[in-house]
Order: sequence, then C-alpha cells, then structure tokens
Amino acid sequence: MSYRHPARRPVRRSRAALVALPAALALLLTGCSSSDGGAEGDSSAKGKVATKFGEITVPEKPQRVVALGWGDAETALALGVEPVGQSDWLAFGGNGVGPWAKGRYSKKPKKIGTLEPEYEKVAALKPDLILDTKSSGDKKRYDTLRKIAPTVGVPKGGDQYMTSWEQQTKMVAAALGEKSKGDRLISRVNKQFKATAAKYPEFRGKTITLGSRTSAGYGAYVHGTGRTDFVERLGFKNNPKVDAKAGSGFSVTVSRENLRLLDADLTVMAPIGISAKKITGDKLYRQVPSVKAGRSVMLDDPRVSQAFATDSVLSVQDALKTVTPLFSQKLKHPEPLSD
Repeated sequence: MSYRHPARRPVRRSRAALVALPAALALLLTGCSSSDGGAEGDSSAKGKVATKFGEITVPEKPQRVVALGWGDAETALALGVEPVGQSDWLAFGGNGVGPWAKGRYSKKPKKIGTLEPEYEKVAALKPDLILDTKSSGDKKRYDTLRKIAPTVGVPKGGDQYMTSWEQQTKMVAAALGEKSKGDRLISRVNKQFKATAAKYPEFRGKTITLGSRTSAGYGAYVHGTGRTDFVERLGFKNNPKVDAKAGSGFSVTVSRENLRLLDADLTVMAPIGISAKKITGDKLYRQVPSVKAGRSVMLDDPRVSQAFATDSVLSVQDALKTVTPLFSQKLKHPEPLSD
C-alpha cells in the first residue's frame, strides 16, 4: 500500500496530458524561453535562485506570479506579493489559503490543480514567474512549467515535499526580489520557535511519532518533512524506528499488524479524509503503549491539523500557538485509556 501525500481532492489529469500538451497550450507557449526557464540575456533579469534543477534566472520584481507548490502562495503573500494563480492543496476554498493568511488577497486568484497542474490555465495567466518550491520535484512537471515562464522548483533534497518553511521562504523571497524582507521574516519566526521551546522544556529529548490514517491505512512521517522539522525545533526527537524504515518519500506505511511502531513518548495522529473515530475506535491502535498510557494527541480540529500540515512561514506561527499546548497537556497529564 502506498501512503500518498495528504492533499484532499487534488485535481487529477491523465498521464497522457502530462506527456503531450494540448495544441491550445502549445500556442500559448509560443515565444516563451525554454533554455533555463529564465531570461538569459534579458536586461530585466534580477538574479538567480539555486534549485535542484540548477540556478534559475528570475525577472526583476515579477508582476504576475503563479504559486503552485504546497504553501508557496502563503509565502508570497507573507512577502507582500499576491499570486494571480495558485494551487489549493488542502481544499481551503475561498482564496485557497488558510485562515492565518486571511485578508492578504485583494483580488481572488485563479485556482490551479495540485498534484498535476492544469498547464493550460497556468499559461493562460501569462505569468512572469512560477513558484513550485514544495512539490514532487518531478522533472517532467518542471520541464513543462519552465516552458511557460521562469520556474523556481524544489531545492536539492526537496523532492517529495521535503522543503522546509525556511528553505521555501528563502527561495520565494529571492525570486520575488525580497531577500531582506524574507530574512527578517525567518529571523522573527525562528525567535518564536526558540521562545516556544523555552516555554515547554518538557519537550526536550522526548521521542515523538507523527502519523495519520487515510482510507488506505496508517502512515508515519519521517525526518526531513515539515511536521518533523516543526517538532524537532521544539526539542523532540522523531521516532527513530520510523526513521529507520524511511525511503525516498515523506512517510512510511504502517500496517495494522505493526501499529506498535507508532509508540513513542508522545504519539500524534491526524485523520485524513476519514472520521477520527476510525483511529480512536481501532482496538489495535488503542493497544499501542503510548496510546494506552494516554500520551497521544488526535489532531481532529481542522484548523489545528491544517496549520500543522501546511508548514508555511505563516501557518507555523499559528501552529506554535495551537498545537504545542496539546502536546504539553498529554505529556504532563496523560489520560490512560480504560479497557
């Protein structure tokens, strides 16, 4: 069983659409640069952004930005730039961003598909910059996008959504010509992490499992993903038994017969597309030692779960306020399950 990225209601397109673009898109691409996805020899070029695909040339102060990566739109908004198009990874609706970014759009952006972007829609927006810093890192996806406009893809090591909010902020800020603003924003959020870690010394050195269950089954997140980065900054250590099974993805599959793999000083679970009762009512899950001892947290509040999952420079600030008290409560005052 493959544990998929927890995006809800992604817009899917056929594999053929990814390989051969429709004629309408081909017409829209006429005249676009395809050498390095940028503006080599263009006097308006500001600089370059380092990515997995090499240094990408970006225009000076782009005016029409399309944000496709997970959290890219929120990051651009945090830096004062409103994308004309964006992907809504967690199906927020409205402007496609979480409540922590409310009011930052003055004009509603065009919605673009997630796992497989609607390339015709992207091209129709005539962007001068595409942001895709937190995505699969698939080269075919990148090659298609860069034919439309300069595209800032994932950083080295950022495949499978393994781009941290800090990396994402640095890349987006550089691409938007807002490096100083990005540095200040990162510094401020890092101070918030340090202050929160100091407020909750009980986190230091404790092991933690970050898992979820979908209709396909259970999974747990490995080191290098947004959720684990968040808790490790607070002093936790990601479950070493989970990390030992890590592959190239952001998570590992956990069979019901092996649910004890979820055991840690603190076990945190999120239901994705299912009811939380599918987890809390599972007899095998209830036998996990940490769960049975009452040291487990269920992220069943959509606001809290989404802030934790988005891992953007805006959402992590919200999560620091909402998630950490839940962790502290269960570590200090566990509530053992009754048989």
